[in-house]
Amino acid sequence: PAPHEVMVTTLFSGISRGTERLVFEGRVPTAEHARMRCPLQEGDFPFPVKYGYAAVGLITGGPSARLGQPVFVLAPHQSRFACPAAMARPLPEGLAPELAVLAANMETALTVVWDAGVGPGDRVAVVGAGVIGALVGRLCARIPGTEVTLIDHTPARAGLAAHLGCGFAVPGDARGGCDVVIHASASAPGLAEALRLAGPEAVVVEASWHGAAEVAVPLGGAFHSQRLRLISSQVGCVPPARAPRWDNARRMDAALALLAGDGAVAALISGETGLDDLPHAYGAILADPDTLCHRIRH
Repeated sequence: PAPHEVMVTTLFSGISRGTERLVFEGRVPTAEHARMRCPLQEGDFPFPVKYGYAAVGLITGGPSARLGQPVFVLAPHQSRFACPAAMARPLPEGLAPELAVLAANMETALTVVWDAGVGPGDRVAVVGAGVIGALVGRLCARIPGTEVTLIDHTPARAGLAAHLGCGFAVPGDARGGCDVVIHASASAPGLAEALRLAGPEAVVVEASWHGAAEVAVPLGGAFHSQRLRLISSQVGCVPPARAPRWDNARRMDAALALLAGDGAVAALISGETGLDDLPHAYGAILADPDTLCHRIRH
């Protein structure tokens, strides 16, 4: 490590299936190559690149005061790496390294909730019960008085929704007239369902990233008469309303603290693979629709 860096020996890392699948399949749009680089990426798009942003490990080099400290870093799947010391965020007391791999996903979910402006008593629908949708639902369900429904085409996700304190419905069966709708299914039918569920003048937040895909958006029907607002959410920067007080480090520390106080999120770990086995298993992990957060053991 350079003087301003620390060395990290990785314990676990997490696969972020949605984004990593787009990278693996070469579906990052050319115009987005620069913006979609992860902080410690090596190589250039398309795949293969050194990619990933959910590493948890111990500081094993750098300032003596930090040696042995467990940290989370937005780093690729790599057993040892050097990074700027400020990027290595200490794990709060009570957060196991095995669960800290969810920190980047929690940071994204927190940003989505900020962009959505969910408040006490709101009726909220989250379309898509993957990791991001599930974490968004969990955060919204912890706001007093909210009524939160996770919507997914896989009925087996009903148990996950209940575990996270949310209701559940398959597409077409959910109650409409919602105050806030969050779309996280990365599909055109899911976005259509999200628009259908929104009440008059409600906010619909697009939290999916579709990569190079062109997605049909049904702006006919009641979209204009209901005066719906369709907005995007992206974790690359802190939302403008919070930027004067929040930076990325504070937001990441908040995400880690939210994980430390919530053991229910362990249900989002859907499997574990050793790093040595990852070259042979990676494609199948990304292709499996039942994958939530797949943990890599280093």
